[in-house]
Amino acid sequence: MSIHPTAIIDSKAELDPSVEIGPFAVIDAGVKIDAGTVVSSHAHISGQTTIGKNNTIGSFTCIGFPPQDLKYHGEKTQLIIGDNNHIREFSSMHLGTPGGHGVTMIGSNNLFMAYTHVAHDCIIGNHVIMVNNATMGGHVEVGDRATIGGMTAIHQFVRIGEYAYIGGMSGISLDIPPYVIVAGIRNELQIRSINRIGLKRAGFSSEDIRNLNKAFMVIFKTEDLLLQDALAQVVKDFGDCAAVARLVNFFKVSSRNVARLSSDD
Repeated sequence: MSIHPTAIIDSKAELDPSVEIGPFAVIDAGVKIDAGTVVSSHAHISGQTTIGKNNTIGSFTCIGFPPQDLKYHGEKTQLIIGDNNHIREFSSMHLGTPGGHGVTMIGSNNLFMAYTHVAHDCIIGNHVIMVNNATMGGHVEVGDRATIGGMTAIHQFVRIGEYAYIGGMSGISLDIPPYVIVAGIRNELQIRSINRIGLKRAGFSSEDIRNLNKAFMVIFKTEDLLLQDALAQVVKDFGDCAAVARLVNFFKVSSRNVARLSSDD
């Protein structure tokens, strides 16, 4: 174990022998850090926080602090972080609340750039990218391989579908379907297109991308169809495509309004 002599480590913290702790970092009681994780200088990790293997925790990050929720009164809640995440400088991630099942969940292989914020009770998947200054309210869910542009603000309880790409400086108050590119602020939010480049890079077949694009045209570009009729048409025409089925299901299980307004670009 490599711990700088200026670091402050509570005796009740549990650190794997291979963990590295930089100068002036603070690790409080209740924290558990697994093998290969590196904590940079001046980082502060607190609360009932469990961090997996091979993560990098940047300088001046605040991990596992109490939620910014006036209903929270010190209950024992958790933050769980997976493996191979890069959490850059000045980022913050908060504990869950009793009203949110008591846990904030971060998956693996994610990149959280500088000054990003993950609020209480959020559930973040794998291979997610949050660009500088992106922030989310409580109870947000983000699917695998979604990208959230810089300075984007996401309203509490919003769901971001897998492989979605949100342009920078957006304000998101509606659920964002999987596989799409979206940008804008609230009432000016625009669904641009299918995230073709992201899907291609992720190994989607040309046929799946074509089917998703055709489904996109029906759902987002056909103005004379009600949503339920558009979804039924998509299931009829492309229901054998698993990716299209997941897109349709996202609409069906959403408890909030889903962004549907498409750009004319």
